[in-house]
This record gives sequence, C-alpha cells and structure tokens, in this order.
Amino acid sequence: MAQKDVIEVLTADHREMIGLLELIEETTDPAERRALADAATAEIVRHSVAEELFVYPVYTREVTDGADEVEHDKEEHQELEETLVKLEGVDAEDAEFLRLVRELKGQLDHHADDEESDQFPKLRRAVSAEELVDLGRKVEAAKKVAPTRPHPGSPHSELFHMTVGLGVGMVDRLRDALSGRIENT
Repeated sequence: MAQKDVIEVLTADHREMIGLLELIEETTDPAERRALADAATAEIVRHSVAEELFVYPVYTREVTDGADEVEHDKEEHQELEETLVKLEGVDAEDAEFLRLVRELKGQLDHHADDEESDQFPKLRRAVSAEELVDLGRKVEAAKKVAPTRPHPGSPHSELFHMTVGLGVGMVDRLRDALSGRIENT
C-alpha cells in the first residue's frame, strides 16, 4: 500500500477531529461527551504539534510569504488550545460545555478550510511528492509522542517541540494512563 503524503494525513486528521466534535453534539450522555472531548483534545494537540514541528518549517522555507501564513496558523493553534483549556474545566452536563464545543468546531473548521483550500495546494506545488510522503511519515511519528493535553503557555516553535515537548508528551501520556482519560495514547 502506498504511503500517505502529509496533505492526506493532515486532511484525514481534520475530518477525524471535526467528526469527534460533531459526535459530542449528537450525544446526550455526559460521560460519552467528556470521553469524546478528551479524544478530540488529544487529536487536536497532537496534530498541531506535528504541524509545527515538521510542516511549518518546510512551508516557511518553500512557499512565498509562508512565514506570515505560519504565524497566522500558530495564532489559530493558540486560540484552539485556549478553548480546549476552557472545555477541560467545564462539566459535560453544563450548557457551557456544548457552547465551547461549538466554538471549538468553528475555530477548527476555519483553520482546516484555510489549510485545505489555500495552504495545502501551495505546499503541493512547492514540494516534491517524495518529500510530501516523507513529511507524512514524520507527522505520523510525531503524533505518537506529542503532548495530548493543551499547553497554551508553551511556545509554538520547532525548537520547543524538539526539546521540551517530548518530555511534556511523556508526562501527558502518563497522566492519561493514570486517570484513564483516553485509551491508546
């Protein structure tokens, strides 16, 4: 089977994350809502870290005005993390929980649309198919060790993710395992 390229990987992530948020809106069971929110949170954080670690440096280097677009994307990642922190602090039975889920979905829809309609086509034109597949492998590997909880006070930088971020990911996974928060992290 052919390896997915980074654009296919990230687009699939977008569908999965948005799908989890839609499931939250469809269920009335608070425990299921919380479990889905925790899974969505982990996926959003892992996706963001992997993008910042591997995709954004290539995009900045290879795409005209890529640095400005990457800064905008990092600001959107920050907004997502701030909303995720708020969501973690709200009871799943509270009306505020669903309001925050809808806010998060709107932020994620906007971010995914920017990437899929504008940035991914630019990346595909600027980078070879082989490099896109290599980036896909790197992103998938990074998601396995990336943090699973929002850390909005942390820098959205390649250096942070390569150094401190790996330790943060291990601590998050330990906390997840001890609390039973999410499975298969």
